[in-house]
Amino acid sequence: MNPMNNHVVIMAGGIGSRFWPMSSPEMPKQFIDVLGCGRTLIQLTVDRFKDVCLPENVWVVTSAKYAEIVKEQLPEVPVDHILLEPCRRNTAPCIAYVSWKIKARNPKANIVVTPSDHVVMNVREFGRVVTSAMKFTADSDAIVTLGMKANRPETGYGYIEADLSMACPSNKEIYRVDAFREKPDLATAERYLQRSNYFWNAGIFVWNVNTIVNAIRVYQPAMARVFERLLPYYYTDKEQEMVDELFPTCENISVDYAVMEKADEIYVFPASFGWSDLGTWGSLHENSKRDAHNNVCIGSNIKMYESRNCIVHATQEKKVVVQGLDGYIVAEKDNTLLVCRLTEEQRIKDFSAE
Repeated sequence: MNPMNNHVVIMAGGIGSRFWPMSSPEMPKQFIDVLGCGRTLIQLTVDRFKDVCLPENVWVVTSAKYAEIVKEQLPEVPVDHILLEPCRRNTAPCIAYVSWKIKARNPKANIVVTPSDHVVMNVREFGRVVTSAMKFTADSDAIVTLGMKANRPETGYGYIEADLSMACPSNKEIYRVDAFREKPDLATAERYLQRSNYFWNAGIFVWNVNTIVNAIRVYQPAMARVFERLLPYYYTDKEQEMVDELFPTCENISVDYAVMEKADEIYVFPASFGWSDLGTWGSLHENSKRDAHNNVCIGSNIKMYESRNCIVHATQEKKVVVQGLDGYIVAEKDNTLLVCRLTEEQRIKDFSAE
């Protein structure tokens, strides 16, 4: 495997609606220092790939309206590697666009695709797993997805059912995928947890560029034709104009439905490196530093009295005092205050729309 051929694609088009009011359509969570560590989630994503690929081989696919934010937060990423979607079309068109563009310059490219808003605690182990997976895909037709070892019955993630009866000869940590499973109900999630061959689907994919382009040609021929038509325009000053015209004609479909559930050579790399998709206030509470009463405070001056199991996110306030709460979200941003039970956080999308 030639490290010069390693590319990282970061998908950063989401609007982070479940993290209102901290996250908004104008400034979604991937561009916010959610953990209070001095780095935004997308900056932390780039940081964890620094030993996997060169900075000039990092790509970001995002919405046109976030272009300036990406340039400001990731000055090391080449400007022509920041690809701008004119509209939201889920992950398959996003991946197709960047794959055809990379292939136009580097037909030997080996690619890892990752969301921009996840958290990884053990960055060294993460780098080892990704590098090992990329060695596996460099010279094969394999598509590898990372499977997270489940430690609780989680209903918010999709699952991967693996065939653990025999590891791949060239990499003993990689196994064939039997099936992808939708987000389960609690009883099903508890059943999955009892079995050793079910893993959380982290939405992190590894493949070489020819593998993914050929798979899209086979399983999504209409989408493939769109990006074939764009071939004369990649890396030219007409690229954005043509993308704006043709990209909206793509079907709104995830790469899971478009390719993963149809293709044959699909593998999983079971791994454990402290991963969370950070999809909810509850998962942020779980993945942040907690005090003796299980409270998480993100902000410069937050005082907690007789309170426990809470998450308080108030980075714009001079002083915040919380007394007598158990199991609440308290979040403030731009003159909007949310006080909500953690157990009711699935209603936040409704609250933000009112």
